[in-house]
Amino acid sequence: MVHEYLTTLEPALVLARAKSFFAERVPNNAAYAEREGPAWVTLRGQGGEEIALATMAAPGGTRVRASTLFFDQAVSRFLSTLPAPASTAA
Repeated sequence: MVHEYLTTLEPALVLARAKSFFAERVPNNAAYAEREGPAWVTLRGQGGEEIALATMAAPGGTRVRASTLFFDQAVSRFLSTLPAPASTAA
């Protein structure tokens, strides 16, 4: 499943938080950085399952896109910890 989220955090901070979150906060399904670049990281976990996470600049902040087959609940939980932009609705 593919997950998308818009946050006010800088891309590097999103990636650092993802590596920490999946290594420390998801003890039964931990995943660790396998490969990474300046705007993306792949994390490998239980049974070789993967989380691919990418960041890109977007109006209002940083767009985060995550893809996984096994870690959907953990990815949703991680994304919910990221600060969202303030609503512009009046």
